[in-house]
Amino acid sequence: MDTWILLGMVAGLFTTVGFVPQIIKGYRTKRMDDVSLFMPILLSVGMGLWLAYGVVLNDLPIVFWNAAALTFNLIIVAIKMKYKRGRASTEE
Repeated sequence: MDTWILLGMVAGLFTTVGFVPQIIKGYRTKRMDDVSLFMPILLSVGMGLWLAYGVVLNDLPIVFWNAAALTFNLIIVAIKMKYKRGRASTEE
């Protein structure tokens, strides 16, 4: 594997894994009150654009890690929406 591709894969790993603790915390606590909905949506749009850019360039690290990060951000949005609805129905 080319050195630059390896560097891109390692960089993508470190930046993408950062989303995992938030997903785990939200799933375990069933609370996402302290998470902004705007941030993961905005990041998802940016990552979708990076993903398209990586596909056009046929750049493995950009495609792979932006697809993973986009997935993680959409999971955060889904968890946020699920627990927001669940909390609203239990408070009524």
